[in-house]
Amino acid sequence: MKSLLALICLSSFPATAAEWVNISDSVTSQVKPGYAGPTAGVTVDRASGDVFMVVNDQGLWKSSDHGDTFARIDDKNIGGRCETGWALNFDPEGRRLFCFMIYGSSAITTDGGRTWAKSKATHFDFGAVDWEDTNKRVLALRHESGGMLATSDDSGANWRDLEKGFSGLGVFDRKTFVATKAKEKGIFRSTDAGATWTQVSTSTPLAAVPVIFRSVGYWLTGKAVLVSKDKGKTWTDLGATVDAMFGPWFGRDPLHFVVVGKTGFQETKDGGKTWQFAAPLPAGFGIGRVGPNYAWDPKSDIFYASTMTKPTFKLAR
Repeated sequence: MKSLLALICLSSFPATAAEWVNISDSVTSQVKPGYAGPTAGVTVDRASGDVFMVVNDQGLWKSSDHGDTFARIDDKNIGGRCETGWALNFDPEGRRLFCFMIYGSSAITTDGGRTWAKSKATHFDFGAVDWEDTNKRVLALRHESGGMLATSDDSGANWRDLEKGFSGLGVFDRKTFVATKAKEKGIFRSTDAGATWTQVSTSTPLAAVPVIFRSVGYWLTGKAVLVSKDKGKTWTDLGATVDAMFGPWFGRDPLHFVVVGKTGFQETKDGGKTWQFAAPLPAGFGIGRVGPNYAWDPKSDIFYASTMTKPTFKLAR
């Protein structure tokens, strides 16, 4: 009887659980990473499934086989590292990526990494691009300069500073920005490219940058997903509570997406009405403004994680 009960109990669990696998050693064993460990930055092209990984002070590396092999593809236009999980700003539709780097050069690609345009300014914590408008308006933040916002209307060829005191930012189009401030609660909005700002919400997102996907803005508060369908003028809560600070990354359609919080990766297939646990964080990883980078490949259902002082990992579900 005991043997039968044991067999029944075992059959109710998966035979093997998915595990996080180190995918960066093949690169970092061949080159010499710089300060802050082997890698710091990972992102995925939603359209192709290509993985992009930052090797500290050794540029941006791309894999088209889910991290089995990598090749450097930035033509030495990318330097330094990513210190936040919003430094690699990928167009949610794919192909286009702006790398906002600390202690190294920043650059943009519009063709999946084949060609690059180096930014004239760098040392940014994070930034955003108006991917659904001109693809050239850029907004970025420097925390070491008092939360200074800087903007460019030519993909980073030229920049101008706006003002200090900010902690987060987003771009809907060439003139419409949203932001959070370091010493004031709420969401602020500008319709004149950052010249003036108006508070539009008393909710304060924890995520540094919202995701704009098919004209809808998604901004994570730590406990909920705020959504705007009018270019940031109004924001509403999706409803169900969810542990979320990074993302969302979208799957087959706008109803299917993944977010990351301190309890791991969470997934919804009904636009945030309900959530399911998708994957844990790798051992030693956490949630914070400085450090962790996470990503999800919806085509192959693979999760990725990177942070300063550690390798880059993947988990195939």
